[in-house]
Amino acid sequence: MKYSNIVSGIFINRPNRFIANVLIDGKVETVHVKNTGRCKEILTEGTTVYLQKSNNPNRKTNYSLISAYKGSTLINIDSQVPNEIVYSSIYYNKIAELTNVDLLKKEVKYNNSRFDLYYEKKEQKGFIEVKGVTLEIDGISMFPDAPTERGTKHILEMIDAKKEGYENFIFFLIQMPNIKYFKPNEKMDPKFSQALIKAKKFGVNVLAYNCHVTEDEIIMGDKVELLF
Repeated sequence: MKYSNIVSGIFINRPNRFIANVLIDGKVETVHVKNTGRCKEILTEGTTVYLQKSNNPNRKTNYSLISAYKGSTLINIDSQVPNEIVYSSIYYNKIAELTNVDLLKKEVKYNNSRFDLYYEKKEQKGFIEVKGVTLEIDGISMFPDAPTERGTKHILEMIDAKKEGYENFIFFLIQMPNIKYFKPNEKMDPKFSQALIKAKKFGVNVLAYNCHVTEDEIIMGDKVELLF
């Protein structure tokens, strides 16, 4: 995915999960944060961030914060892009486990959940739930960075769908480069982690891929090893 109208800034603080104060061209701007997760280890005072300037005069904020440096690594925190990247990567046959699908749809309801994607491939059909990952500790990516009851519910519904014959995928898109490992964040959310481990044992496919990230682009990278 390619961004336009990108500017750099210096992160100051985050009054709430929707907005942040950023120094841009010597002026403090209140900007929209495109991720409601905590991102505390990324959004620290003084770090360099990249923002997309809006052309909409009716917006309350002129900028959206999309990425930030953690040390020397640029991490994309735009929570809207993982679904689009996975969708387009499947569409263009860039994911080995999901090539040559006959049908690919967004936002499909199943029981009490709405999964991100639904696909059909010959006699096979299933749901795909996409999770964007921005948390990294000691070279290992983890999810979630905050407790997620909704995420746990989705995984349990994935197991139910598997019982009915759907060939499902839980796809973790790691929004940073050079990551080689992924595991659930058991310390942060034991229920989600246990549900994910249970789903994997039950035969739900779990995939993790990293991304190539620049100040104005994020694209699918390489498959990442699961540590569970």
